[in-house]
Amino acid sequence: MKACWDEGRRWRTTLLELAWRPNQTGHPRIAIVVPRFQFTAVARNRLRRRLRETLRRGPLARLPSVDLVVRSKRAAYGAPAPDLRGAMLSGVSQIT
Repeated sequence: MKACWDEGRRWRTTLLELAWRPNQTGHPRIAIVVPRFQFTAVARNRLRRRLRETLRRGPLARLPSVDLVVRSKRAAYGAPAPDLRGAMLSGVSQIT
């Protein structure tokens, strides 16, 4: 995960930060980071599940073999699902 931030490329939206770099495994590997920002564990887990489901339902199949780190920003906690999906799709379109 640290190698993605140090050596990889980055893309920022108003809700998410994405960092990625190529890998040799032949499939994408994904890490989702949801900082505390003074929210409860329930809220963090809910956001993590929403981000994971957004990736699973679409962009994951189109990703090349990369290591991808998705980090949420504070605004992502209150964002509606279509906004999260749009931020994720715009970030993934930069990778492919």
